[in-house]
Amino acid sequence: MHQVFLNNDPFKNLLLFFKNMFAFLHVIEAVVTYEYLKALLAKSKDLILIDVREKDEVDKGCIPRSVHIALGTVEEAFKMGPEDFQARYGIPKPALDAPELVFYCRSGRRSAQALSKVRELGYVTARNYAGSYLDWSSREG
Repeated sequence: MHQVFLNNDPFKNLLLFFKNMFAFLHVIEAVVTYEYLKALLAKSKDLILIDVREKDEVDKGCIPRSVHIALGTVEEAFKMGPEDFQARYGIPKPALDAPELVFYCRSGRRSAQALSKVRELGYVTARNYAGSYLDWSSREG
């Protein structure tokens, strides 16, 4: 049987495999389900729910307790100082390790982009409601 490696060092290939596996698990960990979000809304005072859709979409409906920060301004917003963030969005700026920082959009695509941006800024515990508003509105009416 012929084995194919990315390079001639099986140890490096094994390390690469585990690195990719952990990266994949990290992505899975970053996803929030409808049921989980519903429980957070009911029980958690720490939930920070960010809607990254455009204003005209938000005007048609949103998930309760969410704060609107359009995708195009997410990076700028999360680079702001705490006072500026509070003044602009009406909530305290989340800590880098905020336990319940969740992003959503219409279908999960833009919120995944927002998640990627804030993770690069150090918000390592941030998560994405992958079903987003389409899922929410189909269940909540």
